[in-house]
Amino acid sequence: MGPLEDRVRSPYTGWTRAHWEAAADRTLAAVRPYASPRHALIDLPGPPSVSGRHSDGLEGFARTFLAAGFRLSSGYADGTLAEWYAEGLAAGTDPGSPERWPRVTEINQAKVEAASIALALHESRHVIWDALDDAVRERVVTWLSEVIGQPYPACNWLWFQNVVEAFLRSVGGPWSTEDIESNISTMDGWYIGDGWYTDGYAGRDTARNFDWYAGWAMNFYPLWYCRMSGDHAGPELWTRYRERLHSYLDGAQHLYAPDGAPLHQGRSLTYRHAALAPVWAGAIFDASPLPAGRTRRLASGMLRHFAERGGGPSPDGSAPDRLESIGWYGPLEAIRQPYSGPGSPYWSSKGFAGLVLPPEHPVWTDVEQPLEVEERDVARTLAVPGWLVSATRADGVIRVANHGTDHAADKTLSTDDPGYSRYAYSTHAGPEYACRPVDNHIALLDAGGYPAHRRPLSPVSIEGRVAISRHRAHWPVGELPDEETWPPRQPAFWTGPCLTTASVLRGAVEVRLARVDGAAHGGPWTLRIGGYALADAEPPETETDGATASARRPDGLTSTVVGLVGLPAARVLERSGTNAYGAHSAIPVAQSGAAVRFGEVYAAAVVLTGVPVTELPTVTVAPDATAVVRWPDGEEDHLWLSPPE
Repeated sequence: MGPLEDRVRSPYTGWTRAHWEAAADRTLAAVRPYASPRHALIDLPGPPSVSGRHSDGLEGFARTFLAAGFRLSSGYADGTLAEWYAEGLAAGTDPGSPERWPRVTEINQAKVEAASIALALHESRHVIWDALDDAVRERVVTWLSEVIGQPYPACNWLWFQNVVEAFLRSVGGPWSTEDIESNISTMDGWYIGDGWYTDGYAGRDTARNFDWYAGWAMNFYPLWYCRMSGDHAGPELWTRYRERLHSYLDGAQHLYAPDGAPLHQGRSLTYRHAALAPVWAGAIFDASPLPAGRTRRLASGMLRHFAERGGGPSPDGSAPDRLESIGWYGPLEAIRQPYSGPGSPYWSSKGFAGLVLPPEHPVWTDVEQPLEVEERDVARTLAVPGWLVSATRADGVIRVANHGTDHAADKTLSTDDPGYSRYAYSTHAGPEYACRPVDNHIALLDAGGYPAHRRPLSPVSIEGRVAISRHRAHWPVGELPDEETWPPRQPAFWTGPCLTTASVLRGAVEVRLARVDGAAHGGPWTLRIGGYALADAEPPETETDGATASARRPDGLTSTVVGLVGLPAARVLERSGTNAYGAHSAIPVAQSGAAVRFGEVYAAAVVLTGVPVTELPTVTVAPDATAVVRWPDGEEDHLWLSPPE
């Protein structure tokens, strides 16, 4: 039996702070059976990461300790919780203990986990750090201080070094001005605007590393660094980071659906409700455009969403032993990154950051307020990541058309990453993992039916509800049917024509367009436009009629593709075990009936909706490749798919 719902204070979710506390407590209780005798290592079941079991055991401790730190921060006086993790600290930092932690000079991953330990120690200082023996405190400082002067990958990891050194400075330990100032300067160079950071820049002239790391790392740690630094963080830093987080949340708040689902895009998605980290940081540091009641409504909606679907802690006690697996709702091996171990999902602990706010804070006491999409349709242009956002009130679905993000180097051909390379993402549907690109993809198909890849893309323009990008079609050499076929074999890929592609997004409907340009030799190629992959526990219902193909779930969510120009052949492709939203998935596609003609424009309507769409726009194309999209209410969008220079 869990906490009672409060539909007066929380009319949308019913959840209160008590639900959050119960969820945190059950999260921490569930991992205890997997701890070493003195709790320094938490060795959870599952395949190891590339860093190995020893590192994974540290990760299990550090990431759950972060949730414990937040739980202990605001007056929570459970001595048992504090003592349990304090014993782990003592054993983990003892070089002679069989439970000793790997040093940061031994295993790179320890640099990540050191930051969680430092942040948790800061937040629980009054009940853990202050109560530790002097010898243990000295060992903790010794273990953490090895980060000083260490090389870190040029990405969000630089914040881990700064957070650790900020804690060391706060307890009289060693720290490096050079490390901190250099990292701040480097990461300031990754700030692009509107609250968005690219997660590193190496090998790129254009910033295209955009995902949830912009929220749960690049906009989260800077303000926590300031909090941990005291007087060492001057007002200029505080102001800079508050303004950036405020700007980020102004747009990113529309990437969370009313049913609690966050946008399914990017890597490390197994962290799940860690996507709440920037939302809570906005409330904690007075850096949010969201009123307190909307903050809690958004956060409680997400935690409840995963709890009810098997992807998060259960505060009602219905699944007290449930661990957070590699996956989304349930386990999904295909979503794993090489660095992911059994303890990795517990970076979701960042989702509990709001517990540092005291019970009397407005974020816990104000009446829940609706998300904007619960009051009206929302259309936003997020120019920095190259995203068009459309959220519809009638069904609560969030859609993002992507023409600016691929997490790739500029001039290095790569296979597509499902989390980055798709033309669209949503809160209600996810990409197909572990298979060739088909869903939400525009692909040339070679003579063997193999689809070309998109990475790297080149953003062309984004304005209003129109976004355009360009890429060179390319295929892995292993998929080349005949080695003598033109073009000649390259080290990793063979290349084809250039595709200029566009999205016009309005409501539930995206008009997706493509123009193919290239030399007259090679091919022939056909063009295929794939829609959203719709997944469920059982195979979705499917239907095909001429140029229209659709898939439908029992809850009414429907994915449809309709060929509008040059794409008369439609069908539905089916997959199993490759989608985070269900065991069985179906992908509607529309395809050209003949080989593509260079310089011509092809178009399809791609629809993801929970309510019927009765009318679709039309598309007309002039000889110069100027396209006009005419919507049923008479509005028009004009765009030109220019050829590559």
